[in-house]
Amino acid sequence: MNFDDSVVPLLAQAEKLKTSGQFNEAIKMLQQIIMSEQNCAEAYEELADNYLSLREIERAEKALKQALSLNNHSPNAHYLLGFLYSVEQKWIKSVEELELADNLFPNHPEILRCLGWSIYNQSRRTQGLAVLERSQNLNPSDPNILCDLGVCYMNSANFDKAEKTFEKVIRLAPDSDQAMECSRFLEMLKTRALV
Repeated sequence: MNFDDSVVPLLAQAEKLKTSGQFNEAIKMLQQIIMSEQNCAEAYEELADNYLSLREIERAEKALKQALSLNNHSPNAHYLLGFLYSVEQKWIKSVEELELADNLFPNHPEILRCLGWSIYNQSRRTQGLAVLERSQNLNPSDPNILCDLGVCYMNSANFDKAEKTFEKVIRLAPDSDQAMECSRFLEMLKTRALV
């Protein structure tokens, strides 16, 4: 941390705003922090995370590059940049950033989830599935991990595993967006089975 201690509660407040879906309010607060503390890499990371939530990809990328210019050893900044590149389906760049994040913060389930997804979509399916399964072993009840894993199983024609994985998401979080998405995938699987 290269900033005044008084910034810490402001970052926490911006995080609360983000968590409650008040992205624009969080962005305003983070911009104020940056005005007084230009070297606060964490504020740029949070700014990027809010921009990603709003699908403002170019602004998010600019904020992340600024964060990395201040702290190139931030696993969070590399993770967010890798996630951003996966959204853009720039799989090679995504894997590069996510591998850096994993080297800086090994065995973090969310980093591994995104890394596995990007590797899988880079046409390295076996390796991608292995990384996703490792992520799931570290956090077996995470609906995001399970949903991604189920989609990869489905795309690899491992329909039994896909179905079990989707059913687990629905059991764990029946009202979640992931569960609804998994329900749609299950219907697709059943339709395929009838053909």
